[in-house]
Amino acid sequence: MTLQQLKYVIEVARSRSINKAAQRLFISQPSLSNALKELEEEIGISIFSRTNKGIVITPEGSEFLGYARQVVEQAELLENRYTNARSPQQNFSVSAQHYAFAVSAFVRLLQDYDREEYEFTLRETKTYEIIDDVKNLRSEIGILYVNDFNKNVIQKFLREGNLKFHELFEAKPHVFISSSNPLAKQDYVTLDDLDPYPYLSFEQGDYNSFYFSEEILSTLSRPKNIRVSDRATLFNLLIGLNGYTISTGVISQKLNGKDIIAVPLKVDERINVGYITHKNVTNSMLADIYIQYLKESVEVELS
Repeated sequence: MTLQQLKYVIEVARSRSINKAAQRLFISQPSLSNALKELEEEIGISIFSRTNKGIVITPEGSEFLGYARQVVEQAELLENRYTNARSPQQNFSVSAQHYAFAVSAFVRLLQDYDREEYEFTLRETKTYEIIDDVKNLRSEIGILYVNDFNKNVIQKFLREGNLKFHELFEAKPHVFISSSNPLAKQDYVTLDDLDPYPYLSFEQGDYNSFYFSEEILSTLSRPKNIRVSDRATLFNLLIGLNGYTISTGVISQKLNGKDIIAVPLKVDERINVGYITHKNVTNSMLADIYIQYLKESVEVELS
């Protein structure tokens, strides 16, 4: 087993394709395939499963990748400490539901990260894909919520993916509405108050189950429904159509301005927001810093 083979495995896991990984590694696809085959034969496990949809990481492969990343990171630290080599390009990826505090923490991480080269990814995406990204090591951190309604289903998927949920905060439900909405001056709103207004939610694709909804109370019937795929569109529709969505109440005026406000929703519900990590993977330095920035961003927005 060589350090180069470990780097090959990590790149294939990141690219989800042997062909793309070979291009990024500047080697031929047959050479990369042979190197992976030799490694799998040596350690006696299949790291990847080849399907017609691409590469899938096996459960044994996920565990192996956790160790491989630690070895490669330590080797790079050692090399940088005792040689004059240029610092390697750093990679860091986060998958999240549509939370402003996750973006704020990501912005701060990039502002503080002083390197000539890096490749960072922030995916605001569907709930199932967040879990799948962390499970298959496309992202190091995933950000989502659980509550009494979806907890059993979400935890089942986390267990199957060998993932762990870390709570950041518990929130009371709020509605996000335009500051010009007639409900904006109320101390709180009820579900009946919201009936005349369009309800906005994030679509969940093939996994459009109530349990994967990004909004609580997803089983309620509403007369006017609009599904969107990104936060900017949702906020534009909140303003343009006097619509509403249900969330945590944590909103960043620095990022989103003062046109969107949060008003408490009078329901007996709680939202537990947190981040997920892979149990077999030790957090990178960037992940630890990002998690700390997440906590600080939440504190600022809740204060």
